[in-house]
Amino acid sequence: MAKQRIIWSPRAKLDLFEILDFYYRRNGSKTYSIKLNFIFRKAIRMIEKYPKLGVQTDIPNIRVLIENNYAIFYEIKNDVVEISSIWDCRQKPEDIKFLHK
Repeated sequence: MAKQRIIWSPRAKLDLFEILDFYYRRNGSKTYSIKLNFIFRKAIRMIEKYPKLGVQTDIPNIRVLIENNYAIFYEIKNDVVEISSIWDCRQKPEDIKFLHK
C-alpha cells in the first residue's frame, strides 16, 4: 500500500503544541516533551502507511488511533490523511474541542 500524504489541521497543530508545552512547563525540561513528540510522530507514520489502522468513530469519515493516553483523530481524504485533533483521554469527553466545532 502506498503511503498517504499527512496534513495537519490548525486544531491538531495547536493541540500538539499545548500538550508538549504543558509537559515542558510542568517538568521544567524538554526531555518528556521530546519523548512524547516521538511517540506521536511514530503513530502518525503508522497512519501514513496504514490509513485504516484507526477505529471508525461515530462521526462520518473520522477515525481514531489511541496511543498511550492520547487519541489521534484523523480523516482520510482521497490522497491525503488530515490529522484533525490530538486529545488527552484523561480529560472529560465533553471538553473535547474537536467535537464542538
